[in-house]
Amino acid sequence: MKGIYSALLVSFDKEGNINEKGLRQIIRHNIDKNKVDGLYVGGSTGENFMLSTEEKKEIFRIAKDEAKDAVKLIAQVGSINVKESVELAKYATELGYDSLSAVTPFYYKFDFEEIKDYYNTIINSVDNTMIIYSIPFLTGVNMSLDQFAELFENEKIIGVKFTAADFYLLERMRKRFPDKLIYAGFDEMMLPATVLGVDGAIGSTFNVNGKRAREIFELAKEGRIAEALEVQHVTNDLITDILANGLYGTLKLLLEEEGVKAGYCRKPMKEATPEMVKQAKVIYNKYF
Repeated sequence: MKGIYSALLVSFDKEGNINEKGLRQIIRHNIDKNKVDGLYVGGSTGENFMLSTEEKKEIFRIAKDEAKDAVKLIAQVGSINVKESVELAKYATELGYDSLSAVTPFYYKFDFEEIKDYYNTIINSVDNTMIIYSIPFLTGVNMSLDQFAELFENEKIIGVKFTAADFYLLERMRKRFPDKLIYAGFDEMMLPATVLGVDGAIGSTFNVNGKRAREIFELAKEGRIAEALEVQHVTNDLITDILANGLYGTLKLLLEEEGVKAGYCRKPMKEATPEMVKQAKVIYNKYF
């Protein structure tokens, strides 16, 4: 379960419907060109929280059917509707996903006992494992080292996708939980996270920049920090340009430059403007 995982983008048509052909092309691009170790399906990058339960299932089904056993697959099933999360957990497990993941419950100010019950309810409903998806800047949920320890008391909770800038907490987690999987979630901070001992990384920009991500990870693991830093510099220049042009829309436009029918974003995300399309071509020619 270690290594480089793309947080899978999803192709939609102009009306916001899942474009199965485009989605399959994105999956193939990640496997065949980016050479990722796995796919994280149904996360923020997949515009998951704007989808119906049936649409989420359809994406899980297509991803498994296209990838088969070529790479590891993690299904993000988290929702503030726990019944939906359990339903999705069962569905992904039946499809043969290697592990599940769930974002911390958000919007309402859930206390830790409620969060703990949420994770245990989901994972105890299936014969599978769970990776916590911790992304405090979007959920508002910050958990302490001791609270992570409580969650890890459930042996089926095997790790965390750590999308936070608190590297003191990351270092403490690595030391305290040497046998748990820790994935870096911020692509722009991949090098320092790898130095601190993460087992892998899950990133949205890996859909287009997977080769550089692997290079950073492997160079850092070999102790070749100066070389890894040079690749991180280029990566962060790319990320800066992508963010300035609109994250998900630009990632899809860059895939379009590769001949992948990545399609549109789901409303209320905006459709790419002519200026965004033009700038995406500039970015592509600069970095690829």
